[in-house]
Amino acid sequence: MKPIWIVDDDQSIRFVLEKALLREGLSTRSFTNPKEVLAALNAEDGREVPQVLVSDIRMPGGSGLDLLTEVKQKLPGLPVIIMTAFSDLDSAVSAFQNGAFEYLPKPFDLPKAIELIRRALEESQREEVAEELMASTPEMLGQAPAMQDVFRAIGRLSQSNVTVMITGESGSGKELVARALHKHSPRANGPFVAINTAAIPKDLLESELFGHERGAFTGAQTSRRGRFEQADGGTLFLDEIGDMPFDLQTRLLRVLSDGHFYRVGGHTAVKANVRVIAATHQDLEQRVKEGVFREDLFHRLNVIRLRLPALRERREDVLVLTKHFLLQSAQQLGVEAKRISDQALVMLSHFNFPGNVRQLENICHWLTVMAPAQMIEVKDLPPEVLAPGTEKTAAEPSSVGNDSISVKDAPATSELPSMPPSLINLGAHAGWESALEVEALQLLGTDRQDVWDVLTRRFESLLIQAALATTRGRRIEAAVKLGIGRNTITRKIQELDIEA
Repeated sequence: MKPIWIVDDDQSIRFVLEKALLREGLSTRSFTNPKEVLAALNAEDGREVPQVLVSDIRMPGGSGLDLLTEVKQKLPGLPVIIMTAFSDLDSAVSAFQNGAFEYLPKPFDLPKAIELIRRALEESQREEVAEELMASTPEMLGQAPAMQDVFRAIGRLSQSNVTVMITGESGSGKELVARALHKHSPRANGPFVAINTAAIPKDLLESELFGHERGAFTGAQTSRRGRFEQADGGTLFLDEIGDMPFDLQTRLLRVLSDGHFYRVGGHTAVKANVRVIAATHQDLEQRVKEGVFREDLFHRLNVIRLRLPALRERREDVLVLTKHFLLQSAQQLGVEAKRISDQALVMLSHFNFPGNVRQLENICHWLTVMAPAQMIEVKDLPPEVLAPGTEKTAAEPSSVGNDSISVKDAPATSELPSMPPSLINLGAHAGWESALEVEALQLLGTDRQDVWDVLTRRFESLLIQAALATTRGRRIEAAVKLGIGRNTITRKIQELDIEA
């Protein structure tokens, strides 16, 4: 752990805090004025920074508030505790406005001061975990307060083996959170085993979880370890726990109670040291009332509940996630990453994303393949984003702007000659045929008399672009995949003015 820096021109204050913190097993470094602190930060060049900064507010050679401002610019996540003998309201307000962790008036009670520093240490460690999460798990990027709360919760649980229940809509990233909880836990060196209890037939789920002995049922030629045994010493992630069959819930409760279970067809108890993290998109309290989920199992799993916000609740994160997914898609396809215009980003940010982060990832992959130019414009967005009724309502929170985008704010249908039909089924929306039908009806409702040509050209253009992207620009291979001749694809590329 990094040292606690103490800044005070009063030697007695420094001495008392140093000795008290030393008794707590915490290292310190002391300074007499803000200039020394800033010089140390610049000299160390980030190689040694404080875990917590405790500073007086009025010192010869500089103000603690000015120091707070400069330190926060360099180390925004560093908790700073401001001390002062001048316990006036203005100083307190200024300290908090500048980002102080806490305000400590002098004279202070030493045990309370140490307790406050301890709390600041915990906050600092949570910030470090959050920073590491954002660096190592790009899909969990987010500056929205709701996501920052998630990062801090993971930090608080970093040294715990407690059972956690993650709730959130499908596609919001529940497994990513589970993996982060495992990675930052004392079990990080052990295995992380995940199972979706809703994706496995009831007859097979028991064997998947607990394993089976040879001859336990038809086809059981050999003994097999279940997920609990595979996760021994690590973490078992039970996704969609709300869909677990009722009789298996009883067995799961027994395992959570004493750590023992029997393989299917087995007579010897097996013990597994496993931390369980469960996740669901369902309302388990309601499932309990309906009698399809055991109340005692619910309370056993619901020790710590961590709610993952839907993407529409953190719209300010759409920008960074969009850029990340566009870069990721480009790397996967071996093409140059596309950029997105401010207008397109605003429109995208106001979309409700019923499929959450997973849907945004799919949209970015679709745009990488289908958008005709390197700069993605509003007209290039999928129809489900531009369709009436898909923008956010005024009652929903947003950090993108004070006004929500309504249908009248979107470009008129006649001004969207390049709006592509959705050839990829994204999440909860219908397939590309339905999207094509919607756009056809929109165009037929105008005075246009070239709807056939417009949609046919667009359809052919998108098919050829998709094929060329798949084959990395190799025309002959693209023609073979499309089932057309080499001369045909060459002629179409010229007629449709496709860059290839």
